[in-house]
Amino acid sequence: MKVILLEDVKPLGKKGQIVEASDAYARNVLFAKKKAVEANGKNLNDLKLQNKHADKVAEENLEKAKELAAFLEDKVVEVKIKTGEGGRTFGSVSTKEISAAAKEQIGVDIDKKKMQLDDGIKALGMYEVNVKLHSKVTGILRVKVTEA
Repeated sequence: MKVILLEDVKPLGKKGQIVEASDAYARNVLFAKKKAVEANGKNLNDLKLQNKHADKVAEENLEKAKELAAFLEDKVVEVKIKTGEGGRTFGSVSTKEISAAAKEQIGVDIDKKKMQLDDGIKALGMYEVNVKLHSKVTGILRVKVTEA
């Protein structure tokens, strides 16, 4: 019997796939636990509509990410850090501080986990921080570190 999976089922496949399952397994396990539905005309049409909607949403998210990357292109976020003698810094600037400064200064809420920074910034100056906005889009945020 052909069934459409409503969620991931380990031995069969992923959500949204059309797979072949034995009649007994489909009736007694998959349908009973609402993990699948029978692959009839109505359910196949519903699946097609869901896939179209998911594609549309993914396209909109990609466009939003591209717009945000273009917006960030010419923006500079200033972060202040305490310094001692000779311009040596106390500590470092982390992605959490950069995220907070971006929200305050340019009004963009960027998740700190999406910023790609190997180590914290430990010196004064201008830095470019890569921001993973989408699986296909990476933006660049310029960060200026100054004395407090």
